[in-house]
Amino acid sequence: MIALMQYIIRYGFLKLQNVGLALNDWMFALLVLATVLIAAAGYVINDVYDIETDEINKPGKNQIGKTISEEMGFNIFIGLNIVALIIGFYLSNKIMKTSFLGIFIISSMLLYLYATSWKKIAIVGNLIIALLTAFSVLIIGMFDIIPAIYSENEALMKTLLSILFDYALFAFLVNFLREIVKDIEDINGDYNQGMNTLPILIGTQRTAKISAIFGLAIVCVLFWYINKNLMDNGLLIATIYGLIALVAPLVFFSIKIWSAKTQKEFHLMSSLLKLVIFLGILFILIINYNIFHNAKG
Repeated sequence: MIALMQYIIRYGFLKLQNVGLALNDWMFALLVLATVLIAAAGYVINDVYDIETDEINKPGKNQIGKTISEEMGFNIFIGLNIVALIIGFYLSNKIMKTSFLGIFIISSMLLYLYATSWKKIAIVGNLIIALLTAFSVLIIGMFDIIPAIYSENEALMKTLLSILFDYALFAFLVNFLREIVKDIEDINGDYNQGMNTLPILIGTQRTAKISAIFGLAIVCVLFWYINKNLMDNGLLIATIYGLIALVAPLVFFSIKIWSAKTQKEFHLMSSLLKLVIFLGILFILIINYNIFHNAKG
C-alpha cells in the first residue's frame, strides 16, 4: 500500500501538473524501494520483539522463532536498512540535498525504538507509526518537488507541497486511529507482556468511545476539506466519492465502535479503517479525473 500510494501520488497527480520534477522514473522507483525496505525492516524487528505477544494475539502468523530464527530476523532488519540507506545516500547526493539522508536514518531508528520500547507506552507508539506513514507521503515532496523549485515555479510547487501535506495529514489521522483500535484488538497479548497501551490503562470501552469521538472529528475535518476544496470548485464527482468512500465509512466506524465489545468487532473496525486508507489513496486519482473531466467539458 505504501508503494501504491507513492506511485499514485507521483503519476496520478504530480506528473499531470506539467512541472519538472527532481527525480527521473528509475530514481523515483529507488525512492519507493527505499521507503518500502525501511517499512519492511520495521515489520521484521517488530516481529522479533513480539514473538510472545503474537502467540496470543496472532497465533501461528509470526514466523520469527519458527521458520526464521531471531538472529536471522535481526540480520534481515540490519540488511534491509543498509540497502535502504545506500539508496537514500545515492538519491540525496543526486538531488544535492545530502541532509535528506537523515530521513531514512531517523525513520529506521524510530522503528527500532518503537519495536523495542516505545510501543509499550500509551499513545507514543501509535504516534510513531502514524507519523512515519505521513512521512511516506511527505518524502515525495522532499525528494521530487523541493529540489526542483526555482523562482518561476515557486508558487505552483508550494501549492503542490500544500496538497501533499493535506494528504499526509489524512494518512496520519486515520493511521493513528487504526493503531489505537489495533491496541484494543491486541489487548490480551499486550497485557501479558507488561505493555501500557491506552486500552490497558483506561479500559477497552473508554478507548473505544475515544476512538468513536476521534473518528467523528476526522469526519468533520473531511467535511470541511471536501466543501472548501472540492464542492466550492465544482468537483462534483470527487465530492460524491469523498462522501461515500471516506466520510460514510468513518461515520459507520464511529457508530459501531462506540458499542463494540468483542475482539472480532474490533478486528472488523481495524479492517474498515484499512479500507478507508486504501480508498483515500485512490481519492487523488478521482480528484484529478474530475478536474480533467471538467476541463474537457
